[in-house]
Amino acid sequence: MTTIRLEGLDFFAHHGYYEEERKVGNKYTVDVEVLVNRTSYTDDDLDQTINYEEIYLTVSTIMSVSTKLLETLASSMCRELLKQFASVDQVTATVSKHNPPIKGVCNRASVTISQSR
Repeated sequence: MTTIRLEGLDFFAHHGYYEEERKVGNKYTVDVEVLVNRTSYTDDDLDQTINYEEIYLTVSTIMSVSTKLLETLASSMCRELLKQFASVDQVTATVSKHNPPIKGVCNRASVTISQSR
């Protein structure tokens, strides 16, 4: 099994339960981990693995569509990456909202979802 991670993907996006959050926008950070059903790489060829630029593009597309819940974003990332890459057995996505609108100091609110085949 091979683990591929993209960590600290930063986006400015318009998500949130409250209309004002979706209107104003906020900074979000995404971490994605994919488990690939492969352990041997002999040809030094990108076609033997998962191109992490394609992972980024999928995440970026999902982040560009306004949603109310972080759970919806993380779940969509898992589902789309499993659909896109046949050799991926499991995806874990963490979506963090910076400075969430709560009554108190909170640097980030995060949701992590894992999905498997």
